[in-house]
Amino acid sequence: MKTPMTQALVANNLPVPAFTGLTPVGSLEAYIGAVHQIPVLSVEDEQDLARRFRDHEDLDAARELVHSHLRFVVHVARGYSGYGLQLGDLIQEGNIGLMKAVKRFDPEVGVRLVSFAVHWIRAEMHEFILKNWRIVKVATTKAQRKLFFNLRKSKTRLGWLNAAEVSAVAKDLNVSEREVLEMESRLSGRDIGFDAPSDEDDDHAPPSPAAYLVARDEDPAQAYERRDSEADQLELLREGMARLDARSRDIIRRRWLDADSKVTLQELADEYGVSAERIRQVEANALKKMKALFAA
Repeated sequence: MKTPMTQALVANNLPVPAFTGLTPVGSLEAYIGAVHQIPVLSVEDEQDLARRFRDHEDLDAARELVHSHLRFVVHVARGYSGYGLQLGDLIQEGNIGLMKAVKRFDPEVGVRLVSFAVHWIRAEMHEFILKNWRIVKVATTKAQRKLFFNLRKSKTRLGWLNAAEVSAVAKDLNVSEREVLEMESRLSGRDIGFDAPSDEDDDHAPPSPAAYLVARDEDPAQAYERRDSEADQLELLREGMARLDARSRDIIRRRWLDADSKVTLQELADEYGVSAERIRQVEANALKKMKALFAA
């Protein structure tokens, strides 16, 4: 049977990589070890492969692009480990996003594939998490799972539980009364599709969220990419500042980052007891180091 990742490959006219089986075929540890053995592509090789796939539909080139970035999907997936979902499932969903990114990647834009693909990878993982979040939150422990199944069976023949029934269920299943009430509330609710149209024949059907959310001028996808890009750049800025020596860091901060109290080269020169030209040189060298980090 084809996995969702394999189906996505076929749907996007991309080759099925050797490692798409994931955990059904072997252990997750073996898969992660295998993908980390795949060499990272240089800029030149990556652009060459991307052009071959874009211009000539070279599936071998697409396969190599996918394989060389599977390790990055594992890295992103580990960042979502706190959601209670299996790492293998998150990796598989992220790999689907990677396939979509490879198909849409334009090497002429001047960015690395990993910078472009991260948005597609995270988007697939986010969709998977949102689809499974309610199920995971309903029953995360062994006691809650037991409560979930027993309470579901009871509610097929009972309405809302009274206080005595709540107390009896809690005592029988060794959980708190609060957990019983919370589980009952979850089981009584239902999910609403974000853009599902309401039934025109049903006057009591609640509208979907898309019907009453405030419209924004900025496209949601673009807004997400912008915020994600800003967060990445802020992290790079912190990393770049941390790599500078104390004097260079102080000069960059006071010359470029302190908007309310920006100082001149001469003011810094007087403070450090050197010429303004020396301060300019230190500033230029520091900016050069930081720009190299952003361009990597």
